[in-house]
Amino acid sequence: MAFTRVKTNRDLLFWSLHAMGWSAYGIAQYLGAVLYDEPDAYVTLIFVAAVSGFALSAPLRQVCRRLWSRPPAVMIAGAISAAYVIALLWRIVVNWSYQRLIDEHWPAHWYEYVMGAMSATYLLVCWVGLYFGFRYYESLQRQREAALRAATLAQEAQLKMLRYQLNPHFLFNTLNAISTLILDDRNRTANDAVTGLADFLRYTLDQDPMKKVTLAQELDALGLYLGIEKMRFAARLQIEYSIDDAASAVLMPSLLLQPLIENAIKYAVSPREEGGRICIRARVSGGMLHLEVADDGPGMTDAVSPAASRGVGLRNTRDRLQVLYGERGAVWVHNTQPGLRVALTFPAETAP
Repeated sequence: MAFTRVKTNRDLLFWSLHAMGWSAYGIAQYLGAVLYDEPDAYVTLIFVAAVSGFALSAPLRQVCRRLWSRPPAVMIAGAISAAYVIALLWRIVVNWSYQRLIDEHWPAHWYEYVMGAMSATYLLVCWVGLYFGFRYYESLQRQREAALRAATLAQEAQLKMLRYQLNPHFLFNTLNAISTLILDDRNRTANDAVTGLADFLRYTLDQDPMKKVTLAQELDALGLYLGIEKMRFAARLQIEYSIDDAASAVLMPSLLLQPLIENAIKYAVSPREEGGRICIRARVSGGMLHLEVADDGPGMTDAVSPAASRGVGLRNTRDRLQVLYGERGAVWVHNTQPGLRVALTFPAETAP
């Protein structure tokens, strides 16, 4: 919790790293003093050097902030100049303290007060380099996060577009079916179909297209749609299920199967006087959910080619799996002589 607060608070992060850096400097100098058996007064000098370095180098942050948006040549020249000026002031403080604490007869000449300014400049240039390095890293992180957010928003928009593309397509076909029932004077059946359509549309509007549902919930929603089609085709439409228990709890995009069933009804059931049979299968294997929608209709001339996709429904299914799962989501179409089998595969996820 404390680390997160430090990471998100830029001022707190700066002062923490600034203090850690000068503390590390002081510790390194102290270990050197112990190694060379320096007098006790030298420890006080190290303390003065670390504290004065901490105080004098702090304004470099403001200088670097102003230089950050400048051209590289100006930024580098300005940073080195600022580091040299602060290094000069720091060496004056340290050398003056050395005279007061250790050798009162030093220096012999006034210019010796600035001795070590160049080595101190190297130290502060490293400080500036670290500051710009952190600043550059943060900038890259922000750009990366912005790119990820943009990609996520684009993916959500695309997925919603693909999801909502189904509703007008389904609605058009269902209204045509209801119109046919009315023309055939099957008014009671048409009324039941309108009620079923209302229940199904209510379900589609209540579902967030960005959220997933379990396969069991998907099959319940599919039952609303099939109830409408059963009113139209009666015994001509036969539905078979083969669902493994393990597959029922797997999460999947909502209304993924509906356009496939709609295609099977359109091509395998509706054109034939005897109707047709549709089989829905589901199983889990190797961490993947395998779904199949198979019919006993005439199949397709070229089931392998993407160009042979049955209208909006199959293309929509492919696109939704691609958006959600990338290369791990796949759709295969096979002629089964007779009939057609559409197989879907994507990662088997379960609700937490």
